[in-house]
Amino acid sequence: MDSAVTAAPEQSVPHARPEPQITVLDAGGQYCHLIARRVRDLGVYADVRPSETPAEELRGRKGIIISGGPASVYEAGSPRIDPAILSAGPAIFGICYGLQVMAHALGAPVEKGDKGEYGVARLNVSHPHRLFPEESGAAFQVWMNHRDRLAAPPPDFDVIAASGNCPVAGIAHRDRPLVGVQFHPEVVHTQYGNEILSRFVFEMAGCERDWSPKDRIALIEDDVRQTVGDRSVFFFVSGGVDSTVAYTLCLRALSPERVYGIYVDTGLMREGESDYVRRLFATLGAKAFRVEDASREFLTQLAGLTDAEAKRMAIGEEFVAVQDRVLRTEHFLDANWILGQGTIYPDTIESGGTAKADVIKTHHNRVAGIQQLISENRLVEPLRSFYKDEVREIGRELGIPEEFLTRHPFPGPGLAIRCLCSAEELPLKRVDDGLIMPVHSVGVSGDSRSYRPVLWAFIGMDHERATELVNASAEFNRVVYQAASNAVFSDLRVTRGFIDAERLARLRRADMIVRRFSQAAGFEEQVWQFPVVLIPVGTSERPDSVVLRPIHSVDGMTAQSVEMPRDLLGRICGELLNIPGVCSVFYDLTHKPPGTIEWE
Repeated sequence: MDSAVTAAPEQSVPHARPEPQITVLDAGGQYCHLIARRVRDLGVYADVRPSETPAEELRGRKGIIISGGPASVYEAGSPRIDPAILSAGPAIFGICYGLQVMAHALGAPVEKGDKGEYGVARLNVSHPHRLFPEESGAAFQVWMNHRDRLAAPPPDFDVIAASGNCPVAGIAHRDRPLVGVQFHPEVVHTQYGNEILSRFVFEMAGCERDWSPKDRIALIEDDVRQTVGDRSVFFFVSGGVDSTVAYTLCLRALSPERVYGIYVDTGLMREGESDYVRRLFATLGAKAFRVEDASREFLTQLAGLTDAEAKRMAIGEEFVAVQDRVLRTEHFLDANWILGQGTIYPDTIESGGTAKADVIKTHHNRVAGIQQLISENRLVEPLRSFYKDEVREIGRELGIPEEFLTRHPFPGPGLAIRCLCSAEELPLKRVDDGLIMPVHSVGVSGDSRSYRPVLWAFIGMDHERATELVNASAEFNRVVYQAASNAVFSDLRVTRGFIDAERLARLRRADMIVRRFSQAAGFEEQVWQFPVVLIPVGTSERPDSVVLRPIHSVDGMTAQSVEMPRDLLGRICGELLNIPGVCSVFYDLTHKPPGTIEWE
């Protein structure tokens, strides 16, 4: 949706890492590193520093961008900036919380809004400014993620934009290069977002190109060699894009003799996954690879758990336990070996990996056992600074087959976080807009984690209405509608169900059906990811329901729910309702934010 970026003079790109022209000040937002990555995509090197970094340490920067964050500027202990940066000379761009903290430092009032804005919104340009491209016109789509808002601009600032719930959605100083916006230009769903960042970087900050994506592989390989040293690397691989690319980078940086691959069959994977992974690593030139069956251990650890974080922690710790068991029977525990992982930026950010970020959900590769390996300097993560789209680009440069790179992302914890559980039977609650199902899912609002029930709305495939419903209520964080059912809605309730072999088999079959139909219709190529979720909602004879969650994204940081063709949806529903134990099929209408891509 972005237009062509503002042109900048071509520069010869040095191979050494340059001094940053742009610094992103981290106020704890999920998108902090995404901003830096967008700037690098423009060909300008950017780094990330804590929000309180003194102005003296930022001398030489041409521009400073202040990120969003989950805090409120009027609360004690919230992230602050050194006010001196506002008069030190570089161009300043505040985004979301960054706008608020900048304006607050200049004496402007920040208040809690009547309701939040999460997801797609319409921005109305009220005052022409060079930050906005001419072709954007008087209004365009943006991506919001806030509840607080600026009540009035600071002295000598003009209001340059507003939205339906935010009368001050953009400000600009009348004489100096100081600007701020309440929306997120760094996310792909903001129209003209890349152009807006480009205009700040090149026109307002006066940066020159000094960074090329083509330099990344050499830098990554150098980092791998420096981290690993004389040791060798072992990977617990998943066969997904991230671990495949990370493994291949280590093969290139070291040699096949120094890289060992172990695939742990958790019993939580899709149909035919183990065979797929065997074929994959045969094509990569791996000299040592094997499958470790640990399905019984994982099911034992998950027995009786219902909470999303409890399941993730159990899976993460069991991964470490399996690692220990495997490695103690071989020679990998001696000082000659180091653990490799395909961790990417969204994993570390959503797990609170930035200085002040709220923990949205704990990823399996960021639990306590892995933290211990980090402290022992026994971990190499070649892709820790990159996002999914960048990982695929790196993979293409490495020559990895396209069929592997375009494969949909699949969560490390597997089907366990797509199989929701309940320890008791509960009724559905009638509200004005539908029924609240007391099945909790993970969400994100204002950069903070939410864990709330789901609204079964009596609407059709209406994403705009779903966004309005979530923004107007703190009682739920996700909206679905019923696409098909074997029962009348008055008979449905939350049923008692845990993770066991029977429910996993039910989910595995549902996932296989959805993939088969989607691939045949070409729909799977139109979406970035298509989670299929099993929820304990149904009747005594058919205790579970299936939720369809097709989404569009670029990097996993934001996502839009995608509408499926009606005829395809009808065929899929017909097959799903034939699965023993399946009562209904629901369709998830929720964008990210306020809902995460996965339900747990």
